[in-house]
Amino acid sequence: MIRTNLLSETESRKIIDKMGHFSVIEYLRDISVSPKKAQEAYFASEMNVRKRQLVIDIDPDLGAYVQAGEMQIMMGDIEASTDIKGAGDFLKKVVKSSVTKETIIKPHYTGRGNVVLEPTFYHILLIDLKSWDSDVVIEDGMFLACDDTVELGISGRKNISSLIFGNEGIFNTRLTGEGIVALESPVPFDELIVADIEDDVIRIDGDMAIAWSSTLDFSVEKTTSTLIGSLASGEGLVNVYTGTGRILIAPVRDNEGINIPKE
Repeated sequence: MIRTNLLSETESRKIIDKMGHFSVIEYLRDISVSPKKAQEAYFASEMNVRKRQLVIDIDPDLGAYVQAGEMQIMMGDIEASTDIKGAGDFLKKVVKSSVTKETIIKPHYTGRGNVVLEPTFYHILLIDLKSWDSDVVIEDGMFLACDDTVELGISGRKNISSLIFGNEGIFNTRLTGEGIVALESPVPFDELIVADIEDDVIRIDGDMAIAWSSTLDFSVEKTTSTLIGSLASGEGLVNVYTGTGRILIAPVRDNEGINIPKE
C-alpha cells in the first residue's frame, strides 16, 4: 500500500483542474530556488508562469497513453508497454510521426496506481471528447496524454489552398472515441476563444486555431475578391473553417501581431 500527499493541497501547490482520471497540479510559487533566482521566480509566479504537472489515476479498467519521455513517477502496480504491434506497425508510426511532429511511440500504462508526468510551464488543458462529438484535431506537439479508450490517428489536408498556404502543416494529430485528453497549450483556457459553428464560417488571420473538429472544412482564401485588394487591405490571406463543429482559438499566443505602443 502507498500513502502519499501527492494530491493534497499545500501553501505552494493546488489542484487546478480534474476530469475523469486526470488531475492537474499547479505550483503557486517556486520555493526551491537559490537567492539569486528568487526575484525572477517571484515575478514569474505573479504573471502565472508556473510549473504544472499531470497526475493520472490508473485502474484495471482504464489505462492511459502518454507522450514518450514525459513520465516522472510511477506509484503502485503499474506496467508500461509500447503501442507497437510489429515491424509494419512501427513503420506506419514512423511515417505518422514524420508528418505530425509527434513522437513515434506512445507508452501505454496499465495496472493500478498513479502516473505522474514531468513538470511543464505550458498550460494543461483537459478535454472530454464527448463535448467534441468524439472527434478533435489538434495542432502539432500539443498531445500530452489520454485515456486508452481514445484512438490516435492523423488528419490530412483536403484542398490545395490549405496545404500550401495554411501554415498548419500537411497532417495533424486526430483524437477519436470516448475519454479524456490532456493537451499542452501555449495559453490558459481562460484566454482561449471557444467557437461552436453550425453551418457557418470563421476566418482567422494566421494559425491561431489550436484545436478544431475534423468535420470542419479548412481552406485558405483572400480577404477581398482580388489578391491585390487583399494585400492593400493589409490582411492578405486568412484561414477559413466552414461547416459544423468547434474551434479553440488562441488570440494572444506569443503576443503575435499585437501592437506595442511607442515610448
